[in-house]
Amino acid sequence: MAVTADGGVAIPRISDLLRTPDDLEKLTNLKADVARKKADVDARLREGLSQHLETTQNGMSTLAEGQKLVGQIKDEMKSIHDLCEQAQAIRKDFPQIDYLARVHRNFEATRAMQAGLDSFERDCNEVLDLLEADEQDEQNQPNLLQAHMKITRLRDFRDEALDQISKANDESLRNTLEEWFAPLDRAIETFDGHVGVICMDVLNLVQQGNDGLVVRLALVLHAEEKNDERVQALLDAQKDHQDLVSKFTSFTIGPKSIRGYKEKFLKAVELVVQQKFQDIQEAFSEDPEKLVKLTKWYFNDLNAVKLGMQKLFPKKWKILKTYTTIYHRTMHDFLLSYADSQDISPPQMLGIIHYIDPYYERMSKLGISKDDLTPHVLDNREGDMVREYRNLITQALTQWIDRMQVTDRKNFISKSTDAIEQDAQGHFRTKTLGDMWRMLHEQTELASSSQREDVVEGVMSSMCSVLKSRQQQWERLIADEVDKYRNPTPELMEHLQPLQEYLLAIANDQIACVDDSPDMVNDITAQAGYLTRFRDHFFNLATPPSARYQSTNATTEVEALRDGYVDLATHTMAAFVRLIFMVDFKTVTSDLFLPSKWYQERAMEQIISTFDDYISDYHAVIHPSLQDILITEIADNLLIAYLTSITRNRGVKFRRQDPFPARFRDDVLPAFEFFQKQNQDVFNEHIKPSWKAVSYTVQLLESDKAAVPSVYESFKRDFWDLQLSWVEAVIKTRDEWDRNMINAVKRAAAGTYGDRGLETIMGKVTAK
Repeated sequence: MAVTADGGVAIPRISDLLRTPDDLEKLTNLKADVARKKADVDARLREGLSQHLETTQNGMSTLAEGQKLVGQIKDEMKSIHDLCEQAQAIRKDFPQIDYLARVHRNFEATRAMQAGLDSFERDCNEVLDLLEADEQDEQNQPNLLQAHMKITRLRDFRDEALDQISKANDESLRNTLEEWFAPLDRAIETFDGHVGVICMDVLNLVQQGNDGLVVRLALVLHAEEKNDERVQALLDAQKDHQDLVSKFTSFTIGPKSIRGYKEKFLKAVELVVQQKFQDIQEAFSEDPEKLVKLTKWYFNDLNAVKLGMQKLFPKKWKILKTYTTIYHRTMHDFLLSYADSQDISPPQMLGIIHYIDPYYERMSKLGISKDDLTPHVLDNREGDMVREYRNLITQALTQWIDRMQVTDRKNFISKSTDAIEQDAQGHFRTKTLGDMWRMLHEQTELASSSQREDVVEGVMSSMCSVLKSRQQQWERLIADEVDKYRNPTPELMEHLQPLQEYLLAIANDQIACVDDSPDMVNDITAQAGYLTRFRDHFFNLATPPSARYQSTNATTEVEALRDGYVDLATHTMAAFVRLIFMVDFKTVTSDLFLPSKWYQERAMEQIISTFDDYISDYHAVIHPSLQDILITEIADNLLIAYLTSITRNRGVKFRRQDPFPARFRDDVLPAFEFFQKQNQDVFNEHIKPSWKAVSYTVQLLESDKAAVPSVYESFKRDFWDLQLSWVEAVIKTRDEWDRNMINAVKRAAAGTYGDRGLETIMGKVTAK
């Protein structure tokens, strides 16, 4: 069965269903199918008919209700029409009715005002009597609420009377009323005095268990707060809707001004806590570390508020939070008054810094979290104060070191012999070294008294920085003073020996700072160097640096200082040797390799003899560790002067027929003999490898032209920083040199690279 486009049912024709005789067998099935479809169509028809009937009935009900409503509207419109006709008659009499009503209200108000004026003075006296009775029982003041009730009524009456007279714009009547109301001022003053005394002493009353008086105070304050809120609301309404408020006189009856008793109570609380802080100022200045003990009352007060006052005051006041805010703000101002002061002392700084954590811990015990306390009690300036405290120590340290440096500089430039002494071993030493380390020891103790790792660590870092700076200052000062002897004057020569002794004393000082005796392990009387004692003292303070700082920054900084002291000692000994060359050997080295003098004179032996004399003279006054440094510096400076003389001295020329290789050997042998005698180990490890450069130099001078590039390559491999300009200058001292030799060496240089490492002696040998 199919459905047509208009929603009907399409029934197939019988001819389509029974096309053959065999289809007659399907007749039973077809009849059943037709019956089933007919039943379905009948059901759908019944459902559609039911829905249509229901819709029709609903429509008829709605029409009936609409007709009823139209009838009611007609009746109401008729009633309104009747009322309008009646109102036209009544409106003519309304002004007279309104007038009579106003007359009646004014009459009643006048009678009430007269009665109030008649009893006003008597009522004021009653208030005063109540208050005087309370003065006889100050611990309870049972009449406080009654007095407050009466005085509030009198105040409202006075305010209403003055408000009415102000509308009349009659100043004479106003003055009369003010005189009449004068007794109330005395009553108010007395009452406020009673309330003020209770406010100032409220915590003591709570602690004494005088809950009744505290509750009476709370009721007075609560009532006054409600009056103030009503007055404020009226003022706001008058401000925004003045024309509307004036039409409703009942809104203006009652208090006319804000009396602010709650604000006075809070101010009293603030004054009390401020006075308590003033009382501890002197004791805090004398002993800042007792600040926790001095403010014990602070936490007792808040605890009393928490346990005793919260149940006595209105919940909306949140009295604990109110007290906490006032007390915390006052504590904040108290601490900042010292933190911002230019006259704050280091102990006061420490006292405040140490107080912050105990303060918040005690507040936490009261159930007040740190997040609820705003602003931070020290405005988060602990870090600034710690740095400031640390800076006070480091500034004092820097100033002291600067003064010491000024004194040392003055003594060094003047070559003062009074500034040098000899220690128990007979070594030259400056007199200020021991004083400096003693002062550092005192400053470390001061840093430790802060009981803060960050302060101790900061002071240690600052001390290391100051000591490093002092090393650099000595290095510059020594270099500047020694450079003056490049062209010595007779006056400078008079101070040569004191300068040399001063240099040795400075070098000894540096070794004393880092000399940890190898016998320390087995000899408990052996003493470590100043730097090691300085480090150990820091690490064993009552408040030592953190383990992390000890293993990182401290170790790095101390080791850098240790290297710096060794470098300064080496620099000083190098300056000592350089001074010898500038003064004693300036003429001698200028004659080296000159054919007219070099082959006949024995300049090297003269130089070695002079060095031997110096070592003999100063051997006993320099630290044993400096002996090796001195020998090394002599060997290096001698080699540099020797090799640079080849290119710097004018007229140097090596001719093939001259025995210059043998002459080189004659110079080197006495030098080797001298250095071996001084220290065989230093000679083998350092001096002999360095002086191999002389052998290469001789080979550059005596080898065939074709072999020179290969000699250069070998020379470059052993001394990676060999300077090509010096090699060219050396080659040019050969009597048969030509441009091809130079070019061949340059080509060899382009393809030859030595293994880079530490600077070799040839890095200091230059052509000019």
